[in-house]
Amino acid sequence: YNVEEEGGCDDLDQGDNGWKIIHTDVFRFPPFKSLLCAVLGVGAQFLTLATAIIVMALLGMFNIHRHGAINSAAIVLYALTSCVSGYVSCSFYTQINGQRWVWNIILTSALFSAPLFLTWSVVNSVHWWSGSTQALPATTVLLLLGAWVLVGFPLTVIGGIVGKNRAGSFQAPCRTRNIARQIPPQPWYKHTFVHMAIGGFLPFSAISVELYYIFATVWGREHYTLYGILLCVFAILLSVGACISVALTYFLLSGEDYRWWWRSVLSTGSTGLFIFVYSVFYYRNRSSMSGLVQSSEFFGYSLLTALVFSLMLGSVSFWASLAFIRYIYRSLKMD
Repeated sequence: YNVEEEGGCDDLDQGDNGWKIIHTDVFRFPPFKSLLCAVLGVGAQFLTLATAIIVMALLGMFNIHRHGAINSAAIVLYALTSCVSGYVSCSFYTQINGQRWVWNIILTSALFSAPLFLTWSVVNSVHWWSGSTQALPATTVLLLLGAWVLVGFPLTVIGGIVGKNRAGSFQAPCRTRNIARQIPPQPWYKHTFVHMAIGGFLPFSAISVELYYIFATVWGREHYTLYGILLCVFAILLSVGACISVALTYFLLSGEDYRWWWRSVLSTGSTGLFIFVYSVFYYRNRSSMSGLVQSSEFFGYSLLTALVFSLMLGSVSFWASLAFIRYIYRSLKMD
């Protein structure tokens, strides 16, 4: 305020602009903490499950002529890895000063299992109504429900309790002010939808070729055997998602916008939307499916697949962005 109008105003605080000037707001905890932590926990669970499935297939533990073997292994691993989602979710929820940790465990447990049960109920009801042999009998339904009640949910609770007790501090390099800083108007290319389009398309382009063979195996009569290539593509997918998330987060912070928490999840998590759009393209142009039974099953499970990718990539991109932000602001504090 003491600088004269004629001199030196443009040089005032020349070094404190962009991402440096919001160092007192960048670690301000976001809204909907419980939902964010549940997304991170379930995403970590699916990351563990997908890696285990690919490694088991690479070791030759599945018969290529029996698709049901992978499905059975996925169901068992989903129940056993529920402790991962509970631990990650409740641990981070405690770090960001969450208080309703019981509700957080319930939300984590139901975030994917509730859409899965709803989708399966609709698809199976269509099968029963049409008299299809693909409908699961009541005994199988009770067996799967018992596996979740007796194994999946208790492991989520146990993992959540362990994560809550072992959670440390958030380790923010910078102190957060009580009053939030005003965010300046952002250009159109820094809006959420633009970042979601960029952050979703690039990871999808890395797996688009492999998706065709996977869809042809699941919904066609092909046999997939290139699990080594699948592991490489999976690693490329995670790497591209993490790098894109870091770049988009840096662009966001450069515009003095500190609302990166949910943006980092949505930017790369939008890959699931592209996968669902591809499934629509595959249904119309690459498959010969038709009718209510086949359509309901295809689109129902395609929606679940898109949700899995969104949760998994959203979790990876968030942790990558968090590590990047901690690194740059720790360096700023040292200077």
